Amino acid sequence: MIDWIYPLLLVGAALIVVSVFTSLVAFRFGAPLLLLFLGIGLGAGSDGLGIEFSDVNTAYFVGSLALAVILFDSGFGTSLKSFRQAAAPSIVLATIGVLLTTAVVGMAARLLFGLSWAEGLLMGAIVSSTDAAAVFFLLRVGGITIRDKVRSTLEVESGSNDPMAIFLTIMLVELLASGAGITGFTHEFIVGFGLQMGLGVALGIAGGAAIVFIINRVELEGALYPIIVLGMAVLLFAFTGLLGGSGALAAYVAGLVAGNRRVRARATLVRFQDGMTWLAQIVMFLILGLLASPSQFAEVALPAVALALFLMFVARPVAVWLCLLPFQYQRDEIAFISWVGLRGAVSILLAILPLIALLENGSVLFNTAFIIVLTSLLIQGWTIKPMAQWLGLIVPPRIGPVERVGLELPGSANHELIVYHVVDKSPVAEGERLPRWARPSLIVRDGQSMRFQYAGRIKAGDYVYMFIAPRYTRLLDRLFASPTKVEADDKDFFGEFKINPTRPLAALKEAYDAQIGPNVSLEKTIAEYMRERLGGTAEIGDRVAIGALELIVREVDVDGEVSEAGLAIDQDAQKARVPVFMSGREIKEFVREKLGQRRQRGAAQKAREQASADQD
Repeated sequence: MIDWIYPLLLVGAALIVVSVFTSLVAFRFGAPLLLLFLGIGLGAGSDGLGIEFSDVNTAYFVGSLALAVILFDSGFGTSLKSFRQAAAPSIVLATIGVLLTTAVVGMAARLLFGLSWAEGLLMGAIVSSTDAAAVFFLLRVGGITIRDKVRSTLEVESGSNDPMAIFLTIMLVELLASGAGITGFTHEFIVGFGLQMGLGVALGIAGGAAIVFIINRVELEGALYPIIVLGMAVLLFAFTGLLGGSGALAAYVAGLVAGNRRVRARATLVRFQDGMTWLAQIVMFLILGLLASPSQFAEVALPAVALALFLMFVARPVAVWLCLLPFQYQRDEIAFISWVGLRGAVSILLAILPLIALLENGSVLFNTAFIIVLTSLLIQGWTIKPMAQWLGLIVPPRIGPVERVGLELPGSANHELIVYHVVDKSPVAEGERLPRWARPSLIVRDGQSMRFQYAGRIKAGDYVYMFIAPRYTRLLDRLFASPTKVEADDKDFFGEFKINPTRPLAALKEAYDAQIGPNVSLEKTIAEYMRERLGGTAEIGDRVAIGALELIVREVDVDGEVSEAGLAIDQDAQKARVPVFMSGREIKEFVREKLGQRRQRGAAQKAREQASADQD
């Protein structure tokens, strides 16, 4: 009677194992890993190996559970510094950007598929959000290091825009199912938006604080801490949704709050959540792949691919450009943020809702969303790194690889135990002295442990144990890193000239005739001016434009101060790579130039009229 259990477990476990092994292909060839997961699900489905799965309610339940885990981990892994740096533009993208994308894609869907306005907007809402799992994988695991502001913007946006897309999709599905159509959209939107987002943020903050409070005060077996944290995150997701709020937003905010507080067993939590997030992604993509029938794709393939291309090349860029106009983003940054608009599991998950509601064109919407996701992962997912290289956003490596592991101390200590493996030709192996505050506690050499005082000079192959505050880790990494080859594009990225950031702005103005604003004190140092223009924080690769000049952050110290800066002159050639996406600053300069030319023409016309009158 229960013979079906073993084949089910066999097939399910086999699919998961195969999916894990495909990660080797993704890491080696740069393939979008989530696309491989989705492909395995499609290959095992009814049109492949023949596994029949058509339970849309179960698929949506499993997908929602996986989404709660992914969003909580996304927030947990986002530093407060990154969130603050990108909060304003990311929130605008996650709200207004999603609305703009929904509207623009909705109009195109209406024309391509002959849908009603409400159905067209529903199609736009389904594919309006970027996929957090895909973006995080490509940015954190994909082996590219881009400018911190751009990376933070993409990560925060992808982690926070799902609630808006979910809200719009559910609202439009309910309107269509009730027969109200688009007429009830405005009232439902205003009331529903305030309730869902308000409850989501409030309960997310309270839930995150409660998780930290419980973890730090309850004595449990070590292995139980990750389990109770994950359980409370899912509990918060469900409770918020039950009250009419956005469970997705609550899960993300709770993760953000908990991840930026001192919590017990953090290292264990991080490792466990990483594993559970990978499992959630694999299971969600496999189930969504099993649910689809590729044989039905042919009916909507051409308009669906056209809509996917329209989304990539028109709708997403227009929405991003309009949303980022008030902020200080350059053309290449706006172009890259537009391109990293990958659609993923959330879009397919939302496309299940029309099927659950038995809408007339539910299968059309589902199959179209699936094709859009496949197209996005194929085109955008495979070209993220080349696009970043072409736009000049990849930060050249300043140090080589570091072999380091951090060990968690019990309680809430302000220090951590760091173990470095000394590599050949690293600065410490070449004789450079360690700072006074970084005296090792133990040296392990050739399997023998010894005190630092008796070890003599540190040698390649040594394991060095030391207790330090986490904020100093980056400084020590430079001493223990293997030598790095200076890339040919180092000067192209950091500027041809090095300048002393402790010098006053007056020196920069005198040497390069820098066009510094009239209300800026020339006694202010270059470093202070750069941090002020950058919103109070500076990261390696950040740029500050001053007319034809561009100041570039080459290095920052442990306090976040600019300790080394570069100077680039005449960056017009680089900016010409992207002929669109004029920044807010460029638009102001363009308008100011046109007004100046108009005034000049007006003055010349008056002069000619006056001369003509004098002759008469």
